[in-house]
Amino acid sequence: MTLQITASKASGHPGGFASQAEAYAALVMLGHKNILTEVGHHAPGFYSAMFLDRSLEAMEIKTVQQARDRFREKHGLLGHLSGYIPGILAPAGPLGQGQHFAMAAALLHRNTLFPFTMGDGGMGEPYPMSSMAHFHTAYPQITNFLPVLVWNGFSQEHHSMVSLQSNDRMAAYWQGNGFEEVILIDAKEFDDQNQSGAYVDSTVFSLEQRMAFTQAVLTGMDKAAKSALGGKLTVFIIKQLKGAGVHARGAKSHNLYAHHTLENADIVAGLKSCALTVPAWELVRTNCERSGGGSASQVAVTESELPLLDLGQLLLEEYALGEAKVSTTAIGALVGEVGGRDRSYLVTNAGRERSVWDRQHQPSAQN
Repeated sequence: MTLQITASKASGHPGGFASQAEAYAALVMLGHKNILTEVGHHAPGFYSAMFLDRSLEAMEIKTVQQARDRFREKHGLLGHLSGYIPGILAPAGPLGQGQHFAMAAALLHRNTLFPFTMGDGGMGEPYPMSSMAHFHTAYPQITNFLPVLVWNGFSQEHHSMVSLQSNDRMAAYWQGNGFEEVILIDAKEFDDQNQSGAYVDSTVFSLEQRMAFTQAVLTGMDKAAKSALGGKLTVFIIKQLKGAGVHARGAKSHNLYAHHTLENADIVAGLKSCALTVPAWELVRTNCERSGGGSASQVAVTESELPLLDLGQLLLEEYALGEAKVSTTAIGALVGEVGGRDRSYLVTNAGRERSVWDRQHQPSAQN
């Protein structure tokens, strides 16, 4: 489906999402529909998922042809994810964005799992890991967000910074940053085709080994989900070659070029290699639609509104025209008053200055 969408416009990024399709599918089969991403280039894969569970029908996208026609169009499926698209929880673009949405959602919905996919290329940015460490320091009891690391060896057209790490070192890295549970499923351990290198493509395994690999992903994800919901800071890692099952492998799978149309030999070969029979396709769609109680467009937390607390009359202060005031200090009291009335109201600041509320009330880290 992802290859159909991208090749219809000879544009887009199929490779990254393809290497973790099993992890996404496992989450859906386990009933988890509140899935975010830190990777804007995974957008075509997320659109495929929203098509499979019929979320896109709310946009009058009911056929593969309609999905192809509206990919990368102004009133359709944008190049990067948009929260306006039914079932999509949040936009994704700049690296380091997705986990913030997942952690905020976890804070608001304590009994719901919020997995988010992040690429191994994104580990080259300082934001994902440091933001999770800061959040865990402030809210150690909130662990119902689940990073799903897509460890495929490549970041865009080059190797990722962690491509040469061993499995043990990767696990130690996460443990060293406070993660109690590290669940790593490596496709290499299931390879029966003698593929070279640390990263292999599970779609070329024998059927028996493909099933063994997907079963390991499913059971590993089930353990990860229960761990995260059970109070442990948890990460799930899927290790598989970038581009599994699409038109190319490795760095070449990252994006399509003008010649990668639906008539291109490589695209055709990729479509044929992963094609399903009609009954199998219908079974996949039915499972995706019924999982979690309905399509993501119906059950995701962003498809309904949370009630807002009545703040009552806020204390406001009027300043004389021309009176010198530091704006952040002046509004700080108002911000603090709102926070005192609505305990779910949270303000973060990248600077070193402590707020008026902080100085006056000295709240605990939890607050």
